[in-house]
Amino acid sequence: MKRRDFVLLFGSAAITPRAALAQATNGRPRLGYLTYATPLAERYRDQFLSGMRDLGYIEGQNFEMLYRFDDFQPGRMQQVAKELVELKPDVLVGGATRSAVALKKATDTIPIVIAALAEPVELGLIKSYARPGGNVTGIMPYVAGLPTKQLDLARELVKGATRIGLLDDVIDPKARPQAEEIMAAGGKLNIMIMPAAVRSPDDVVQAYELFSKQSAEVVVVEQSDILLTARQKIAEAATAMKLPTVYGYHEHVEAGGLISYGVNLDWCFRRRAYYVDKILKGGKPAELPVEFPTSLEMWVNLKAAKTLGLKISPALLVQADKIIE
Repeated sequence: MKRRDFVLLFGSAAITPRAALAQATNGRPRLGYLTYATPLAERYRDQFLSGMRDLGYIEGQNFEMLYRFDDFQPGRMQQVAKELVELKPDVLVGGATRSAVALKKATDTIPIVIAALAEPVELGLIKSYARPGGNVTGIMPYVAGLPTKQLDLARELVKGATRIGLLDDVIDPKARPQAEEIMAAGGKLNIMIMPAAVRSPDDVVQAYELFSKQSAEVVVVEQSDILLTARQKIAEAATAMKLPTVYGYHEHVEAGGLISYGVNLDWCFRRRAYYVDKILKGGKPAELPVEFPTSLEMWVNLKAAKTLGLKISPALLVQADKIIE
């Protein structure tokens, strides 16, 4: 599917029925897919469809996809979630916590599979990780302790740093616990954590200007939908202000960022297919445990380091899973 088709598509394709999975009234299983209208969202959709193909499902042959798109405008996510639910798909598929919250508000009955859950118990999305107990399940890449590790990495990049900026998404529910953990860790280490609020990608440049004025020595970027979408702007702002920046997603490093440490989101989005397959074959999300990734990865961009005038230590480079030169 071409990008323009993906962005404009607002319906479903006619496809061949699969008798063994005849869940919808027309005899074909239908998946309601809530996503963003961005190139990165296309990449994650392709990961999901690839995972589905591995399990024998071919879009356009034996199941339907019903697409709806969010554009980060206030209220838009809830609106498109409601639209999807009204189409009565067999399974709802979303990206991260914002979509999970919107879909859960729209239905308590249709199964919901999410690639990147965060705070699902606290937000009332599930009862427990082992037995979700409702209609939501998926993958939980936001593990406690990871933000502290990213803070440690920032201090390893800039030895003796005591003033650390935090690019803080104040909209995304999954960003709040990350900020709280980093602020708490900073307090224990007598480090000044300086958060800069971001509500949209347009806030990024102003945030980095604030870091510069506050004499931040290094910056940590939270893992969130908006900040991931703004990865190019962030990399450019970090370069312009000569501020080494640590990320949780390697997509930031691909876009010119310095270094990342965290989960592989491509794997998380692909893994959704496992849950969809289980549900279409009769499994209940209430009984499908939320899954935690078993490995973390580090990416380093040496070109970005050179531009920043920063030397990455050999001890750190040897830990890298991928080095971009």
